Amino acid sequence: MQGFFKLLSWLYTGWCLFWFLLIFILLYPIVFISLQKEEWKIVVHYCNRIWGRIFFFMAGMPLTITYEAKLDPKKAYVFCANHFSYLDIALMGTVIKNYFAFLGKSSVKNVPLFGYMFAKAHIQVDRSDKGSRTKALTRSIKALKSGRSIMIFPEGGIFSTNFPQMVQPFKDGAFSMAVENQVPIVPISLVDNYKVMPEIRMVWHPIRVIFHAPIETKGKTKKDIEDLKRQVYEVIQPTLDKYRD
Repeated sequence: MQGFFKLLSWLYTGWCLFWFLLIFILLYPIVFISLQKEEWKIVVHYCNRIWGRIFFFMAGMPLTITYEAKLDPKKAYVFCANHFSYLDIALMGTVIKNYFAFLGKSSVKNVPLFGYMFAKAHIQVDRSDKGSRTKALTRSIKALKSGRSIMIFPEGGIFSTNFPQMVQPFKDGAFSMAVENQVPIVPISLVDNYKVMPEIRMVWHPIRVIFHAPIETKGKTKKDIEDLKRQVYEVIQPTLDKYRD
């Protein structure tokens, strides 16, 4: 019986992969053209949202989004979410309404087609290279000053070995750029992604995303970074624990 369910899981994974790639390929000509000028890149943001919405619909995964406070779609925020699954990136591109840039690993650029889009539309960082980290932080601050939000996983990658326990300590980047620009930090709880895609193989499960109330940084300085890290952790982690199955 266990083998049968495993087979179903692999078939479901194949179905999801088919739709994931098909939708991406169909939208890619528009994405490619939109990447050629800075003022056109916002079109990529809308394409990604369409891509994600169709994908989760075809995968048959109910997507529930909860907002604990109203967010201004035209305002710049630093969005911080837990990171337990490769599905997280696609989901963030689907549910965040604000025009934003990911701050993510430079290794993504090696993925065919997707890597080109990521490199042109978002911000890459090689965490092993101090110069790359500095450059990425500078680009992120510039994006925030222009009114574009930043999405970042403060754990720095998928490092947890005990889901849904987040890895500590958080990286400084998200909090440094928020303080530098005095923009709010929005904690996001991705409740179910590690249940859907704990590895390469996918399992059907409803998906819940919770946008928590923004944490203000006005008047904060670099001395407050550790406290901001604690606040974000103490918002997300109890939520993940609450919905643990």
